[in-house]
Amino acid sequence: MTADYRLEIESGDGDMLSQERAPIYEALMEFEKRRVVPFDVPGHKRGRGNPELARLLGERCVRMDVNSMKPLDNLCHPVSVIREAEELAAEAFGAAHAFLMVGGTTSAVQAMILSAAKRGEKIILPRNVHRSVMGAMVLCGAVPVYVNPDCDEELGIPLGMRVEDVRRTLEMYPDAKAVLVNNPTYYGICSDIREIVRLCHEHGMLCLADEAHGTHFYFHRELPVSAMEAGADLAAVSMHKSGGSLTQSSLLLAGPGVSEGYVRQMINLTQTTSGSYLLLSSLDISRRNLALRGEEAFGQVIALARYAREEINGIGGYRAFARELINGSSVFDFDETKLSVNTLELGLAGIEVYDLLRDEYEIQIEFGDLGNILAYLSIGDRAQDLERLVGALSEIRREYSRPDKAGLMRQEYMEPLVEVSPQDAFYAEKEMLPIHGTEGKICSEFVMCYPPGIPILAPGERITGEILEYIRYAKEKGCSMTGTEDPEIRMLNVLK
Repeated sequence: MTADYRLEIESGDGDMLSQERAPIYEALMEFEKRRVVPFDVPGHKRGRGNPELARLLGERCVRMDVNSMKPLDNLCHPVSVIREAEELAAEAFGAAHAFLMVGGTTSAVQAMILSAAKRGEKIILPRNVHRSVMGAMVLCGAVPVYVNPDCDEELGIPLGMRVEDVRRTLEMYPDAKAVLVNNPTYYGICSDIREIVRLCHEHGMLCLADEAHGTHFYFHRELPVSAMEAGADLAAVSMHKSGGSLTQSSLLLAGPGVSEGYVRQMINLTQTTSGSYLLLSSLDISRRNLALRGEEAFGQVIALARYAREEINGIGGYRAFARELINGSSVFDFDETKLSVNTLELGLAGIEVYDLLRDEYEIQIEFGDLGNILAYLSIGDRAQDLERLVGALSEIRREYSRPDKAGLMRQEYMEPLVEVSPQDAFYAEKEMLPIHGTEGKICSEFVMCYPPGIPILAPGERITGEILEYIRYAKEKGCSMTGTEDPEIRMLNVLK
């Protein structure tokens, strides 16, 4: 795809659509001119009923916070402008079908899992998946079969799925319905998704991709292969992360082997019937921006990431890792736009550097875990902002580094002991116990650091002393822990 990309496609009624179009945005502009008197929802009536909201967001914004109506189409059953926007998105992303999602990529992942498996059916996946994947398992009753990823011992991060491990698991569980792949992981690690897709289809299974952090893969040739190009059947894509749309707006992409109507039915089980036109138009405008200018924009992002990585590695004490991790197996490719930095040589946990950047330098990065930080780079970043980040990291090394690294824990992969399906465990009879007294019990809720939102414990997994020590240490270092009924995570729900 090139910067002067201009593609026209034919819609179902024979009209020609161009990637320069933004049908939902155009319909909103036309609607604004008509000065329609609202006797429908939302109740703020174009902001008149809530002046504080209008002042916060701007009068034009609240005027466009409207309800579904014939001129603006309906997200649950699109036939006009939303339908056109979805066709344009499908073409721009190389998919057979695209669905606009206003419940975030969590909603897209839920629809993807629900479309692939029913209660009791198996899905093969790595354990380092986002909480939305496990939440979808709770909703539909599917059973996870884990392919344990390798772990980089120096960095303390889980890597990708090795093809030979996927092949072995497919042979052990030939009745599985799908394989799910992170493309990429939060840290930028990519598995060999082309070969995994080939294996899935050879065994009559679907290949699903959590592409929350891979929107940009579709728009630059130097980035890893996208799920649709690799032949995946469904991919959940976070347009709001690296694609520039508003927070909570996302896409679900489908290949030609998936029923569009069936996937739409699954989406409508959980997605709102009151789709926000602010979110929908942001998806429409952002798709147009990426289709027309994505190659150039992400070329600049790659150049900024390479510059920042070189500068950070020159400071000393940090390791901004990248393509040197590629080994053709558990790290098949790497997303250079992910500015992932290991901090343990400083004697500081990643979460401590994360907190210092925010509290002392007014720099908000994406996350810090026990050994790493991630600065999320995309189309809105500027060279001067990266220089400020590099300067702050240099000063942190001078002012806060510790010579003794003893006692620092690495975020190593802990193989889960799955005893009960997530759905059965979540809805089972349970009791709440002090967390220090739960070793050996079966967990019935989620425990995770957010971000990145990868569960430390999921419903149905046995609690070990190693896991409890990990949770204690993460809390001590200031990680934001979520998922439990007890907000302080002093208590934990377990099966009776």
